[in-house]
Amino acid sequence: MTEIQKKGIPLALAKRDVLGAAKTGSGKTLSFLIPVLELLFRQQWNAADGLGAVIISPTRELAVQIFEVLKKIGRFHTFSAGLIIGGKEFKVEQERISRMNILVCTPGRLLQHMDQSAGFTCDNLQMLILDEADRIMDMGFQNTMNAIIENLPPQRQTLMFSATQTRSVKDLARLSLKDPEYVAVHEKAEHSTPKTLSQHYVVTELPNKLDILYSFIKSHLKCKTIVFLSSCKQTRFVYESFCKLQPGVPIMHLHGKQKQTKRVDIFRKFTSTQHAVLLCTDIAARGLDFPAVDWVLQLDCPEDAETYIHRVGRTARFDADGHALLILVPSEVEGMIEELKKKRVPIEEIKIKSSKQQSIQKQLQSFCFQNPEIKYLAQRAFVAYMRSIYLQKNKQIFNVTALPAEEFAHALGLAGAPKIKFVKKAEKKLMGAQPAKKADTEDESENETAAAAAEEESKDEKEEQAKGQKTKYDRMFQRKNQDILSEHYNKLVDFEGDKVTLGGGMDEDDDEDFLTLQRVNHEIESDEDDEEGEEDKDEGDIKDLDDENISKRKLKMTKKHKIKNMPKGEKVIFDEEGNAHAEYEFINEEDFLKAGDAKTQIKAFIDEKSTAMETADKEDKEIVRQKRLEKKIKRKERERAVTEGYSGEESDVASDEDNVSAMSEDESESEEEEEEEEKADRKRKWYEEQESESEAEDTKKQKVIDVAEPQTLEDQEALALKLLGAA
Repeated sequence: MTEIQKKGIPLALAKRDVLGAAKTGSGKTLSFLIPVLELLFRQQWNAADGLGAVIISPTRELAVQIFEVLKKIGRFHTFSAGLIIGGKEFKVEQERISRMNILVCTPGRLLQHMDQSAGFTCDNLQMLILDEADRIMDMGFQNTMNAIIENLPPQRQTLMFSATQTRSVKDLARLSLKDPEYVAVHEKAEHSTPKTLSQHYVVTELPNKLDILYSFIKSHLKCKTIVFLSSCKQTRFVYESFCKLQPGVPIMHLHGKQKQTKRVDIFRKFTSTQHAVLLCTDIAARGLDFPAVDWVLQLDCPEDAETYIHRVGRTARFDADGHALLILVPSEVEGMIEELKKKRVPIEEIKIKSSKQQSIQKQLQSFCFQNPEIKYLAQRAFVAYMRSIYLQKNKQIFNVTALPAEEFAHALGLAGAPKIKFVKKAEKKLMGAQPAKKADTEDESENETAAAAAEEESKDEKEEQAKGQKTKYDRMFQRKNQDILSEHYNKLVDFEGDKVTLGGGMDEDDDEDFLTLQRVNHEIESDEDDEEGEEDKDEGDIKDLDDENISKRKLKMTKKHKIKNMPKGEKVIFDEEGNAHAEYEFINEEDFLKAGDAKTQIKAFIDEKSTAMETADKEDKEIVRQKRLEKKIKRKERERAVTEGYSGEESDVASDEDNVSAMSEDESESEEEEEEEEKADRKRKWYEEQESESEAEDTKKQKVIDVAEPQTLEDQEALALKLLGAA
């Protein structure tokens, strides 16, 4: 057994809380897997007992590696073990998680199952193990771990292992540890890294980093190398461009933006390959056991000494030999070397022979010129690197203003550096911290150097023109006013986020937009200036863009983007007096309570509206009754006219007064008749036409004949003639 296994396993078997710290590659995984299996076996744990142990790791790849080791050493036990990580089917995990005795997981996925899986409980948990505990307990996983710990029972055993162990009182209090045993095997050792690891660093300018990397790969074709970069976008760009360069060794890349299945495939492929180069981010910096890694090359500076220790720990594991190379920019050297000395890391400086160094800048320029996707990746890689430097906490090591941005952009194959807002902010802060006099002198010196540089450039151009030797790519990169932005880059630019301040700069509160173009100095002109401008236009004079109140980007804006930037109006309501009010206006609580409390006001409002509705209902009924009465009068008049025309002197017709009285008496009957007529109209089909008034009158004439009862034979004859005439 190793030292950490000799000291850690007995304490864990005695059910003590353990804080284990040991060098990378010293066998910490077995130090907690063996006690897990042993303690559960002693208690005769089975499927009915539920979940007994949870092992949490910060990355998915490390969780996969721990699970593989658990399967090897636990194949003779009857425990059920599960791997719970992101990127897999969640429903399949939900079906099986309630039957697991041991779980190997990442923090986010475990919390998701605690919230969403119905049959999953941790009430009977015996052991909680945190691998790479210092990474899990930092700010990135703080909220997730707090939520997980709340769901775990306090009566449990906790084991924490890492190469750089945390001893923070706050972290230990969050886990509610009980008298933990601190097992630091190499705490008193001379160095905090393995003895078999040789460590060196190189100081170079930022634009030369990719040249050094390519030269290193070409001179180490029969080695297994891991290269660490600071961001996923850099990793993707270097991978795509180096694959096109074909250095003669398999190149792979591993970062957090890939899908889980692809990450696992790359992890296993690199593990089984004898000679390869793996470009990766810090996702592969902790705990992963790649066999027979010869070199660990850190192209970008790590954020602190602990990250450096974890990165170089991928080589020289157990008793094997290994080499580590750190590439530093001149502004990072002093601060980083001091940090490494504090952590007892022995590192020496070496220098690269200029004869063995190859330049790939022209090839990258050719790739960006021919392939817009490579150009897009280069732009994203540039911004990602500058942003990673800007966001680092330790400003003594990472100073974004000290980096040569323009030269770095040329080294990536770009014709120019995109303007980045946060770099200008950092420069403004530095200028504000310095006295005004120093700032003035610096401006003067910068102007002098700029003038001297311009003179030198003009001389170089004249010499080149005299030689007359120019390639197609030279002419392309020497053009004036060229558009260096590809279509992909233009999609990143948000016109809606462009805000112009009165002083002509960008709005400092807008931190989201990192990619911006250079703005024009704007000045608000008065009405007199506008009038003068109109007169100048009439005379035919042309103004420069610097004098206009419109930026270059606004001139290039389409109508769609202009509409987006237009101010949106607010809906207003006008009262009876013509005053404008907002759609919803609120009053103060004191003014509201003057009319009584809320309940009384609600009751008064309901009573007021109900009385208004009742009066309106009565008025409506009265109007309907009057209309029906008018209809009845007209109908009676038509019937009387018809009867008078046919009956003459013999028919007895009532007077108008009699008609009115009859109508008042038969009002209820008329209402019923009206309702029946309405029902008949509703029942009438769409294809049935309504009868006209003339047809209705004819039918009434045919059906209704008012005559007196015949008394004599002459009366009967007259009635027969009328009936024949009506027919």
